[in-house]
Amino acid sequence: MSDDESYELLGFDNVLLAVGDLDEAVGFYERAGFTVGFRLDEAGIAGLKVGSETPGLLLRREEAHGHRPPPWLAPRVWLEVTDARATGRALAAAGIEPLDEPFAGATGWTVEIADPWGNVLGFTDYTKRPALGRRP
Repeated sequence: MSDDESYELLGFDNVLLAVGDLDEAVGFYERAGFTVGFRLDEAGIAGLKVGSETPGLLLRREEAHGHRPPPWLAPRVWLEVTDARATGRALAAAGIEPLDEPFAGATGWTVEIADPWGNVLGFTDYTKRPALGRRP
């Protein structure tokens, strides 16, 4: 790529997740602890806040997407939390069962959930390597 065609990646804008029903999706993500930042029903989108950052998760209604998980593997979006195991317990108490038991990784613990359309979210902490986390 020549210099006049170069670009610089500055950071995330939003992560888009396709959903079949916007009302049901917003309800699911609110139970999972997300706050709706904005909602534009006429456009079929809702923006969910992630911490104090401006970028977030953008739910986009895709009517042809159907209601249940697609037949392909879904990408995974992981979000940082202070305690993934406590997050897993809180999600279960809200009626959202984690996909599996929390598992240990290089930086700490992770627990994953899937929405009714197969989008997978992971909640991961930095308890093993706190200097790498947002709150060392």
